[in-house]
Amino acid sequence: MSWFVLILSGILEAVWATALSKTAGFTKPIPITVFLVALTASMAGLAYAMRDLPVGTAYAVWVGIGASLTATYAMVSGAEAFSVLKLLLLLGLVGCVIGLKLAH
Repeated sequence: MSWFVLILSGILEAVWATALSKTAGFTKPIPITVFLVALTASMAGLAYAMRDLPVGTAYAVWVGIGASLTATYAMVSGAEAFSVLKLLLLLGLVGCVIGLKLAH
């Protein structure tokens, strides 16, 4: 159950990071609300997962999932330029996250 919650929390990290970029300096209420709800849920899920998982593994997986999804969304939406190198590096990051799960 902890791994499932951790993965969901990593997804929510990407949600709050993306929402934060859309708040325009905390002036837009809807992105602010999405940011606060996703941030709270993401942190709560990370804390829950850390009850059973080592802090280093849990944090690395959480950040890896969030960072890779945030960057992927930015490239797909056109907010960030796409490149094959970025794609390969993101796949490497995802591979490392999977490796941490398998090594646990």
